[in-house]
Amino acid sequence: MPGDLDAIIHTPARLRIMAALAASPEGSLLEFKRLRALLGLTDGNLGAHIATLGGAGYVAVTKDFEGKRPRTRIAVTKAGYTAYLAHVAALRAILDGGDVG
Repeated sequence: MPGDLDAIIHTPARLRIMAALAASPEGSLLEFKRLRALLGLTDGNLGAHIATLGGAGYVAVTKDFEGKRPRTRIAVTKAGYTAYLAHVAALRAILDGGDVG
């Protein structure tokens, strides 16, 4: 990938996931079902992308219970937020015709 584009984030679904998480207040957790509804992804598709982002250290997954129901929540990590901002800056440089590599 040219310049500072991040191959992990660059996939459209993962870029949308990171954008949604980065737009949330710092330290907040987004429920899996809320993220799924926001992005219009299937459980399996969203789960696979979350696993990839988690493996890169870009998101943290918290599993607990709300009453008797299992609940999965996701938050962007500091490393993920930094990588997301760098990726967005690289995209802006491309759009502005700047040198990215």
